[in-house]
Amino acid sequence: MGEFQVHRVRFFAYVPAGIRCLAHSPRSARLALARTDGALEVYNFAANYFQEKGIPGHETRTTEALCWAAGDRLFGAGLGGDISEYDLEKLRVKYSLDGFGGPIWSMAADPSGTQLAVGCEDGSVKLFQVLPDKIQFERSLDRQKGRIMSLSWHPSGTHIAVGSIDLLRVFDVKSGHAIQRILVDRRPQGLYSRECVVWSVAFLSDGTIVSSDSVGKVQFWDSEKGTLLETHPVSSSAVLCLAVSEEEDSIVVGTSEGAVYQFQLLPVKWGSAESKWVRTKPFQHHTHDVRAVAHSATALISGGLDAQLVIRPLMERVHGKGYDAALRKFTFPHRRLVSCAKKAGLLLFQFPQHLELWRLGATNSAGKDGDILPVSRAPEHLLQLKSKGPEHICCSCISLCGSWIAYSTASRLHLHRVHLENGSVSVKRVSKVPKLLCSAHQLLCSADSTSLFVASDEGAVHVLKLLEPGGCGHLQTLRPNSGSAQAVYLLAASADGDWLAAAGGDWEINVYSLRHFKPHCTVPAYNCAVTALAIHPVTNNLVITHSDQQVFEFSIPDREYTTWSRKVQQHGLHKGWLERDTPITHITFNPKQPAHILLHDTHMFCILDKSLPLPDDATPLMNQTALKQLSEKARRGYAHAFKICKKYQPLLFVDLLEEGSLVVVERPLMDIKTQLPPPVQQKKFGT
Repeated sequence: MGEFQVHRVRFFAYVPAGIRCLAHSPRSARLALARTDGALEVYNFAANYFQEKGIPGHETRTTEALCWAAGDRLFGAGLGGDISEYDLEKLRVKYSLDGFGGPIWSMAADPSGTQLAVGCEDGSVKLFQVLPDKIQFERSLDRQKGRIMSLSWHPSGTHIAVGSIDLLRVFDVKSGHAIQRILVDRRPQGLYSRECVVWSVAFLSDGTIVSSDSVGKVQFWDSEKGTLLETHPVSSSAVLCLAVSEEEDSIVVGTSEGAVYQFQLLPVKWGSAESKWVRTKPFQHHTHDVRAVAHSATALISGGLDAQLVIRPLMERVHGKGYDAALRKFTFPHRRLVSCAKKAGLLLFQFPQHLELWRLGATNSAGKDGDILPVSRAPEHLLQLKSKGPEHICCSCISLCGSWIAYSTASRLHLHRVHLENGSVSVKRVSKVPKLLCSAHQLLCSADSTSLFVASDEGAVHVLKLLEPGGCGHLQTLRPNSGSAQAVYLLAASADGDWLAAAGGDWEINVYSLRHFKPHCTVPAYNCAVTALAIHPVTNNLVITHSDQQVFEFSIPDREYTTWSRKVQQHGLHKGWLERDTPITHITFNPKQPAHILLHDTHMFCILDKSLPLPDDATPLMNQTALKQLSEKARRGYAHAFKICKKYQPLLFVDLLEEGSLVVVERPLMDIKTQLPPPVQQKKFGT
């Protein structure tokens, strides 16, 4: 596999924001997710649950509800009182409209996707018409006393069920009047009874209303008679959310204790036509409040304040082993938060509202495999750059020599010149950045630190010339021949400064010539999202990984896939490799070993040796431990191309420094949990 001195970095104090709401679109097989810091993420289920789009957070944006409408259009609303539509091509908020009812607690689209209903603080339910390029206020339903905490459309689109404090109401959409008022039971506590908040409702096609409330009950109501059909005590604390399957035969609920429960509509006895809702499956994958749940055709989806997105497959609905049959937990974004100055031994950490620059430690000792070496110079926190304003940082980078730092928010690009002399650090902001550069979705410095590549939200890449002692100028704008306007989210530059590869939201990879500043070629289309790409420093071959775990190598000078890449596709990758559930997020190379490709995901670091044969499915994929027991001669007969290390987890970043040592950035989940607020106390046996 090769031996490296490893800088094991655990001082990146990144804490992901909690999950506030989810919206699943069965039509496009996508899941939208909003976090407590206002950030938005979109996961593509068809692309192995890859996080294909992300919109950075905002200090004043608190999203309480998300919904898909009119096909693939995504809307959000929150306590600021605005309704926003998201531009999923340019990855930004398209526009915002005041709801005129104070803070918005809930929102849902009608079955046809042409109307939005929003529940407001002032007790009103407001209807908005979804037009081709905007939304427009239509009318308000009868205003009631108390804020509207939750609402749900009847599948026919004629009625809306509304949950508030102590009450359920049913509105006739045509007349705008409340036709049913249901008082929700309150659980007594001593001499007093607390108020009951109806956190979530669902309106079924047979007229049944399902409610979950703050006293821990899931209840089923007859909307016509206003009577209680069934009640299920689920938790000693609140049941915060619920979601119903498309067939209306399964319900998932989430509680403030971190538990998720499934209810199924089952026959009372075998062969009987009479059915009853039964609580069938409890799951405890979260440590804190489960604030949002969704129900896909094959899985239960939940997200909570512990920042974990959990996708729990329903085995009775999954046929065979594959991507859909694996339990998945996503905590970290599928994008890079760490940049490395390989020549200077510096790391740049990206947080929502600031950047941290660290110098790696050093050792004067040597040792054998597995030894922990004494540190002669401890890691040092050199600099903190704070972003002004409410917008969060969406991308950042540092040059290989450590002299330039760039970052971007949703509206502005920032560039700084860094001076490191005799252990002292000084930084100077470049005040005059070209005006055409409003923001960036990806940033990258050239290998010689003379150029900065800025990926725009319109499919183009701007090239800036970095000038000494601290300035910049616009050099050129590179645009794809296809005219694609999808935001570019991945960049890779060659070490000789001749080539630049860019991947956009439509999964198209364009290669540009930096000598002539024009498109060179387009990589043949592949029907899966690009997760990482890099250009080999010796051969100028472009290595690409996709969300289905496939690995391709494309020769930029020859404009075709390499012989090795074709051999990989003919032979096929190992089953164990293809069944991994997290994408490759970074690729790098070892110049001393041109046949080696270094890749990593959240759970493993791999050296892919092109000089060795590919393993078949009968060969163990991880066989390093077994090979160490064999002699050198016998080892050659069993060695294969994949050398995998799972010693470091969870991995946020892996790279190779210029002097040959390896940098590994970990973020243990237990360190994150210690920084979260305490969860709801649960009584345990014997205490």
